Amino acid sequence: MRYRRVDVVEQALRVLDTYGLADLTMRRLGTELGVQPSALYHHFANKQALLAAVADEILARGVRAPRPGAWDDRVVAECGRLRDAMLAYRDGAELVATVHSFGLGAAAPYDEIAAALTDGGLDAALVPTAARTLLHFVFGHVSDEQTHLQAGSVGAIDGEPRESSDFGVGLAIVMDGIRQRSSDWSGIEKHGSSRGR
Repeated sequence: MRYRRVDVVEQALRVLDTYGLADLTMRRLGTELGVQPSALYHHFANKQALLAAVADEILARGVRAPRPGAWDDRVVAECGRLRDAMLAYRDGAELVATVHSFGLGAAAPYDEIAAALTDGGLDAALVPTAARTLLHFVFGHVSDEQTHLQAGSVGAIDGEPRESSDFGVGLAIVMDGIRQRSSDWSGIEKHGSSRGR
């Protein structure tokens, strides 16, 4: 049976969710689909290309609420959507963060956050750093959450699952810093332009 690219990605998501990222290999995926691993290279040049497609699919399946109007609400909504999308799949945070870090895909969250920051008037020179800082917070926080959940589910750690997450509070702290930096920069620009008159 011939599989389409979308079928391969769908099966890869099932393998990821069942066995984890370490076991998402071309060999295992070929076995699950009943084909030789070499048949998968018709759709993907290498494993990295497959992982990029899987990461993009995880992000595409994330729930999309109506887009808020205010720039900072847009950033918070996108960070929350990214978190939820990664938590929906076993090792989702590790996969998406790795693909993004390698520049292979998973670019949509960065693009949306950077656009919102730009619309909010953040200095263009600061936008890339602010957007990456937000992504690093989300990737790191979700990776910690996911590792704890998965370790607890297999009995690798003692204790009950965490009752709540401080994700929202941590994100608010980062956003406060960005707002402050934006405000400081605006003040410098206004002061500088008035001195120049």
